[in-house]
Amino acid sequence: MSDLWAALGLMLVLEGAMYALFPDQMIEMLRKMPQVPPAMLRAAGLMAIAVGWLVVWLVRS
Repeated sequence: MSDLWAALGLMLVLEGAMYALFPDQMIEMLRKMPQVPPAMLRAAGLMAIAVGWLVVWLVRS
């Protein structure tokens, strides 16, 4: 369970770093988000899940 909390904390650090380091670019990206087709967002999300799963699997094995 502690690994889950560590992973969530790291996710928040990385997400927060993007907003802290690149606030203007993040605002612009969020403005453009509604123009992206849902299928493309879904594909990007599934790809992120797959890459994340692979990284965790490689690190833990």
